Amino acid sequence: MVSIRRAAASDFTEIWPILHDIFSQWNTYVFPPDITVEEAYHIWMETPVAIYVALENAQIVGTYFLKPNQPGLGSHVCNAGYAVSSKARGKGIGQAMCEHSLKEAKTLGFKAMQYNFVVSTNQAAVNLWEKCGFNIVGRLPNAFNHKEIGFVDAYIMYQQLID
Repeated sequence: MVSIRRAAASDFTEIWPILHDIFSQWNTYVFPPDITVEEAYHIWMETPVAIYVALENAQIVGTYFLKPNQPGLGSHVCNAGYAVSSKARGKGIGQAMCEHSLKEAKTLGFKAMQYNFVVSTNQAAVNLWEKCGFNIVGRLPNAFNHKEIGFVDAYIMYQQLID
């Protein structure tokens, strides 16, 4: 069973291998594959408003963050980023984190959630986000340079959190 809690700075020693594995594959995130530990720490642990970890058997198997998508007059819409360990995929951890993030975003006062850059070839993520209530509201043609395929589209996905 997965549990989700707020992350502590000390959790980054377990978060970093998950991020490094995902970023180095060049197929789902825009971060450079050679990102340094320090750069990843800043992006994942310092910039967001809230960071969470998903645990299975007391080990971190996933993580996500929440942050305002834009400053000022756009700050009521949040953005989130998710990462699941390759060893834990297919166990519902991504869905559990998404559902948790939607509740946490409401608790933090956000009115909507927007994913700015969902790589179109990441069909598992697209399907999951749609299952969790997100809609594709925009397409960015050839916006992502996929390691194996070359330039592919990215989607903007959105969900209101208020009725």
